[in-house]
Amino acid sequence: MKQVHIVIPDLFLPESMAIEVCAHLKLPTLELLLARSKKQFLKTDSLDAWLCQTFEVPEMSIAPVTMATDGIDPHASYWMRADPVHLRLNNAQMILQTNVSINLEEAKQLCKSVNEHFAGSGMEFFAAHPQRWYVRLDEHPQLDTHSIYQVEGRDSRPYLPRGESALKWHGVMNEIQMLLYGHPISQKCKTRGGLPVNSVWFWGGGTSVTLARPFDLLLSDSDLASAFAHAAKIQLSNISVDSSKIENSLFVWEAASVALRRGDYYSWRQSILKFEQVCLSPLLQLLRQGKLKKITLDVLQEDNSRRFELTHPGLWQAWKRPRALANYSLV
Repeated sequence: MKQVHIVIPDLFLPESMAIEVCAHLKLPTLELLLARSKKQFLKTDSLDAWLCQTFEVPEMSIAPVTMATDGIDPHASYWMRADPVHLRLNNAQMILQTNVSINLEEAKQLCKSVNEHFAGSGMEFFAAHPQRWYVRLDEHPQLDTHSIYQVEGRDSRPYLPRGESALKWHGVMNEIQMLLYGHPISQKCKTRGGLPVNSVWFWGGGTSVTLARPFDLLLSDSDLASAFAHAAKIQLSNISVDSSKIENSLFVWEAASVALRRGDYYSWRQSILKFEQVCLSPLLQLLRQGKLKKITLDVLQEDNSRRFELTHPGLWQAWKRPRALANYSLV
C-alpha cells in the first residue's frame, strides 16, 4: 500500500504573530489532518538537518551534496558553501539577507576578484550559481558553522563561525566585505535598485559523500531538497498528486519558510493556501479512497518540530475536532 511523507518548515508561526497572520485562513484539510493524526515531537529543527539525517549525510556536509547539481566534482578536497549575502545594519544588528541582485556572470566576476585577493592562501572560490558559491580548501578549516537557512533574516553576529580557526575566518570574512563593498558590480546593483553582495556566508563544509536512497520520488519546490534527490539519484518532479506515481514519495514544501525568513507574511499565507490545495487536499482524498496507507507530515520548527501520522481509520475519529492553525503555535 502506498504512503507519502511530507516535510514543511515553518508551518507554525511564533506565538507573537500567529493569530494576526493566520486570521481568516481557511484550511479545512490541513486542520483535519493535524487534529486526527498520531503526534510526536521531533528533534530535527530545520530542513537542511532533516535532509542530512534522512539521506545519511554526515556532519551537515551540504556543500558536496549541492555541488553535484551545480556540476562541480568535489574529488577528495574539502569544500564549504560561501554564499553571497547582503548584510544590512539595523540598529546594533547585522541582518543577513540572501536575495542579492546579481546574475551568474557578475557572480563569477566577484569570485575572480576574491580569488585574486587571496591568491596563494590555500582557498579558491567558485560561483556555480548566482546565489550558490563554493570555496575549495587545502585543509580542513576546523570550524563550526551555522546554516544560512538558520541565519537568514536574523542578526548574523551570534552565528559567526566558531572553532579552532574562528578568528582567522572572521578575518577572511572582513577582508571579503571590504573588497566587495566598493566593487563596481556592487555599485551597479545599487544603481538598478537591487541588493548588492557585501559579504559571503561560510557553511555546510565537508568532503565527498555517498547518500542513502530512502525514497523513490521527490516532489518539491525546494532547491535544497532537489539537490539531495539529484545526488541520491532519486526521480524529481514538480509538486502534483498522481495516485499512480506517488508510492514511497517525499513531498517538500519550502516556499512558506522562505517567505517567513524574508518577513513576507502575505506570501507565507499564499503558500500555505497553495499547500492545502495542491498537496494536502488531493492526498487526503486518496487516503479516504483507500489508495494511500498513511500520510506522514513533518512540521519543522526551531525547538518545536512535530510529526503527524494520519491513517485511514484515523480519519473517522470525529471526537478529535479540528482547530485553527494559529492554535498550534501555542503548544
